[in-house]
Amino acid sequence: MMRKSTAGLTALLSELVARARERGWSDAEWSRRSGVPKETLSRLKARRSCEFATLESLASATGGALAVRDRETRYSPDGLMPATIDRTFEARLADLVAGGSTSPEEWRPLGPPFFLAGLAVMLASVSGFDRQRLLELAETLHPGSTEPRVFSLWLQRTPLPPSRFLPFVSAAFDRAA
Repeated sequence: MMRKSTAGLTALLSELVARARERGWSDAEWSRRSGVPKETLSRLKARRSCEFATLESLASATGGALAVRDRETRYSPDGLMPATIDRTFEARLADLVAGGSTSPEEWRPLGPPFFLAGLAVMLASVSGFDRQRLLELAETLHPGSTEPRVFSLWLQRTPLPPSRFLPFVSAAFDRAA
């Protein structure tokens, strides 16, 4: 007998709830916008399975979409950091930063929210970056990430040290100019 895991559904629902809350929506408002009955939305948190159409409606209402990812482990065991960072990944991050994006939708696909939020906090401390927008981005990606103790944890755990990444960003700015 195969055991059913609700971890994937729980993680997906958590992300969708966070997106709805970012927009300032209560469950009632999110339900109205998605066309999913409020009772169904409420029951989803305790369920082991869900209709795809329901998840699709909830994601679509928040401006999101459901997607398939590779099964390979791309994150640390606790899910807070990328498992590895190579030059290609560094270049993708540097290009995003050099482009000036502070859109959560553009940042989220690149890695774990805690890692990305810490990156935004780090960049907010660098002269020439839009400090306020980067700190807002960080809080959107991972609430509490701008707290000194949380950022300190990020600095201790990040596989992308500032002394290595900031020169990449400078080079990306030079290429963009």
